[in-house]
Amino acid sequence: MKAMLLNRYGENATFTATETEKPAVKANHVLVNIAASSVNTIDTMIKKMGSDLPLSPETPALLGMDFSGTVESVGDEVEGFKVGDEVYGCAGGLTDLPGTLTEYIVADSNLVAHKPKGLTMRETAALPLVAITALEGLTRAGVKVGQKVLVHGGSGGVGHIAVQLAKYFGAEVYATGTGDSQKVIVEKFGATFIDFKTEKVAEYTAKYTDGGFDVVFDTVGGANLNNSIEAIALNGHISTTVSLCELDLTPLHFKGASLHVVFMLIPMLHNFKRDIHGDILERLAEISNEGHLTPILDEKTFSLEEVGDAYAHLQSGKAIGKIVIEN
Repeated sequence: MKAMLLNRYGENATFTATETEKPAVKANHVLVNIAASSVNTIDTMIKKMGSDLPLSPETPALLGMDFSGTVESVGDEVEGFKVGDEVYGCAGGLTDLPGTLTEYIVADSNLVAHKPKGLTMRETAALPLVAITALEGLTRAGVKVGQKVLVHGGSGGVGHIAVQLAKYFGAEVYATGTGDSQKVIVEKFGATFIDFKTEKVAEYTAKYTDGGFDVVFDTVGGANLNNSIEAIALNGHISTTVSLCELDLTPLHFKGASLHVVFMLIPMLHNFKRDIHGDILERLAEISNEGHLTPILDEKTFSLEEVGDAYAHLQSGKAIGKIVIEN
């Protein structure tokens, strides 16, 4: 089979088309013929940083985490899947788990679910990592009907999914961003757009709430966590996907608020409760089948051989929506 391999890491490293042996299915796994794979920020970080990240595979490396495709073979002890099933998942591309920038993947069946019926393979491939992250962040924060939820980075990969799911859970949703294109995305999914370049945190918090947002989902993180703390209500909940920073938690303490760190790669990295990801993906498919979840895709299309261009497009900051590579 064809695979796009990295023989070395680094910002200028290139992917090489390589013929590799088609993997054989094994117990508790399924062999999937990959139709599409999406690119996430963590993929570009691995390519650039290599061994500086403890989750990077050894070279030659087969990257790529998200995929959609069709089950070609089912291993022993696998339940719930059969040959011909259309599936999706986030199951490779780090440590010792072979990635998705190829034609086939042998994926742990606990990390796989049946694809949403109303979405194309291309759309489905865009969902796993960002949608699992969004659902985990919202559920850990206890989002429920009637709450006011603020999503920082509401047009981003995780953000635009979090906006849709928060609406699905019955919350009143607000989302930060800047510019007309981001405004269109946020408002398309029924959230109130807040331009962080023209409105200060104190201003929009006072404008839309009586004392702060019940939940803040911060997909920007870092220094922006200070904005989340400023915007959160007393005893509120902040979920963040980016907390690689030093932060003074004193203001959080005096609000009695909670901070939840979401790192969805833990089940893959540590073989820890992987079945939870399969269950989440099945639930997300149901939500999508009901018409409440659709990913936004960047208008540019990329083939497997153009993976380098796809990574560069994500890093350019010019992409609007998820970037997908099609086989």
